[in-house]
Amino acid sequence: QVQLVESGGGLVQAGGSLRLSCAASGRTLSTYIMGWFRQAPGKEREFVAAIARSGGSTLYADSMKGRGTISRDNAKNTMYLQMNSPRPEDTASYYCAASTELYIPVSPREYYVWGQGTQVTVSS
Repeated sequence: QVQLVESGGGLVQAGGSLRLSCAASGRTLSTYIMGWFRQAPGKEREFVAAIARSGGSTLYADSMKGRGTISRDNAKNTMYLQMNSPRPEDTASYYCAASTELYIPVSPREYYVWGQGTQVTVSS
């Protein structure tokens, strides 16, 4: 089974940028559809973005469209989320997750392996 480790979180100013990374080990990343989710205190985990196995298809939450770019480098077994112009409401723990579904899912229930999360705090 694949293991996932996120990095790149921290404190960022609104309007800046940051890139989150998700490094995989144990199995080849290309086996999985990959997704980013986030969870703020007191809120449910929500879908942010996802990318197909080959990287040819992507899907974004409305809140991330135009500001985020999900990508993957299967040769490096790593997935990324570039977030531009972050807002205070983007503050959350961000998780990467792997799915074996045939099509890109948006429900966290269809992702079966999760990283431990990385905290992103956006200051105004």
